[in-house]
Amino acid sequence: MSHDYRALGLKAGLEIHQQLDTKEKLFCGCPTLLRDTKESNFEFMRYLRPTQSEMGVVDKAALEEIKLIKRFVYKAYDTTCLVENDEEPPRELNQEAVDFALMIARMLNMNIVDELYTMRKIVIDGSNTSGFQRTGLVATGGYLDSKAGRVGVDVLCLEEEAAQKVEDKGDSVIYSLDRLGIPLVEIGTAPDIVSPAHAREVAEQIGMILRSTGRVKRGLGTIRQDVNISIAEGARVEIKGVQELSLIETIVDQEVTRQAALIEIKKELNKLNASVSDKIVDVTSVFANTTSKVILKALKGGVVYAVNLPGFAGFVGKEIQPGRRLGTEFSDRAKKSGVGGIFHTDELPNYGITEDEVKALRYAVDAQDEDCVVMVADTKEKAQGAMEAVIIRAKEALRIVPEETRRALPDGNSAYMRPLPGAARMYPETDVPPVIISDDRINNIKLPELIGERKKRYMQQFNLNEELANQIAKSGNFVFFDRIMQQIPKINATIVVRTLETVLNELEKEGILVNKITEEHLMQLFKLQSVGKIPNEAIGNVLKTIASKPEITVDNAVQSLGIGVGKGELEIAIDKLIESRMDFIKEKGLNSVGPLMGVVMKDFRGKVSGEEVSRMLKEKISMRVR
Repeated sequence: MSHDYRALGLKAGLEIHQQLDTKEKLFCGCPTLLRDTKESNFEFMRYLRPTQSEMGVVDKAALEEIKLIKRFVYKAYDTTCLVENDEEPPRELNQEAVDFALMIARMLNMNIVDELYTMRKIVIDGSNTSGFQRTGLVATGGYLDSKAGRVGVDVLCLEEEAAQKVEDKGDSVIYSLDRLGIPLVEIGTAPDIVSPAHAREVAEQIGMILRSTGRVKRGLGTIRQDVNISIAEGARVEIKGVQELSLIETIVDQEVTRQAALIEIKKELNKLNASVSDKIVDVTSVFANTTSKVILKALKGGVVYAVNLPGFAGFVGKEIQPGRRLGTEFSDRAKKSGVGGIFHTDELPNYGITEDEVKALRYAVDAQDEDCVVMVADTKEKAQGAMEAVIIRAKEALRIVPEETRRALPDGNSAYMRPLPGAARMYPETDVPPVIISDDRINNIKLPELIGERKKRYMQQFNLNEELANQIAKSGNFVFFDRIMQQIPKINATIVVRTLETVLNELEKEGILVNKITEEHLMQLFKLQSVGKIPNEAIGNVLKTIASKPEITVDNAVQSLGIGVGKGELEIAIDKLIESRMDFIKEKGLNSVGPLMGVVMKDFRGKVSGEEVSRMLKEKISMRVR
């Protein structure tokens, strides 16, 4: 990361989307749990089209999405209903979700609205069966403090999560409805972020605040970051779908790289008086005898179209991000028409296209040495749309860095999705009544401890070491942990944390169905453990037994495993061992406890605690070696 971000005028802001952990969805009573399998009860199909706003305007992002008509297939289940299907009006807002959103707004020092109105936001990528997403403004004008100064928090909305994409088949997309309607908060910061490291710090701080509530879902896909980035001579670009916090710095840096490169290309093209031809030329005949497999495949019912870009030679193949070129930007736009990609003469001959074919291509479009020719091979309709998109993007290269929405890629680069949406995408939702938010309601919301404060309390109150205290303080299990410690005062906190955070995770990796183990099972287990009826070493085996037979009690599981050996039986075994190893004991004294303990535990591991064996050995050996 070598940019001088201040000199480049970097401005960045974050949009954080976090699922809330409520029992029911935002507009119906369906559960907010995702299906382990996507085998649905039934499926149905929709085509979506853009609609006009109240002012009679169609949003440009929606118009972009409709360029390629797609068929959307939705998987429905016995855990979804007619609301998700868009066959029944939404019900009133989930009040539990409203309270969670108000809590988060207070933690971000925000000004909460007097009335919460639900709006419709046009989205026709298939992720909503209705063609819009329901969202409501909860609060504005907040802030958080960072190392680089105060960062504004402009907006907090409560909205419904989109459907989950299962498969994209090109001309059709399959979605699962289990995720659609899960309550979600969207938090948008002001463009006060000044560097990649600053972006990560702010994202981490917001994430910490959200996790501190104990009311948000955890796991991959439950939180997503979108990043808005611009530099002084560039444009605002929204990069969507950053799921890994570690990727934020790279995303910001490489978008700065992209915009700086596009600005430089624009300046150089203008010095050369470069231009863009509007003429799309049918060059199919040039490839009549081609051996290129890519072209031959497309020519089965297809055509080859080309456009000349005077003065663009060497620039279309110029790198603007690691591994991505200006030609990649052209290709991204062309793909919206359904083509697989484009060719350009900065990279030809290649892909089976010969040098003679390149010369014939240049001649066909009247290209000079300083020109670049871009072409595509596909059906006539798709090829026409692709070339029109390339012309638009090439003209933009001469004038501006385009404002657009882009998709985050795993390597920190980004790819074009659609234009930035405008105000025309929003209009009121008349099926959902507004929610009055009184001062009493706001003031009655109890704010949670922040994770750092919770960690300190756990270290002081339960004598946990820093690592374990930090682990449980950040975990979604912290509420249950507090309840365990309150109801079972004699339990060892270290054992509880290791069971909740390590043992259960290890069992899940082994394929054990830990979701069958309830909080009531765990509470029973810890009660028995606290009075010495379940050795530490036996906890994993007890949990395995419960997972395989969730209908049994913890007592039954303990009995079935033969856990718990009478003190007399253990004492007899230890006495026999000591008698047989007296020479060793006389030689080593109390240093013999460790080796002898290993011998005892071979027979009693999982039945008695190691602490009890160690205590009894020390006591009996001390009496013998006085």
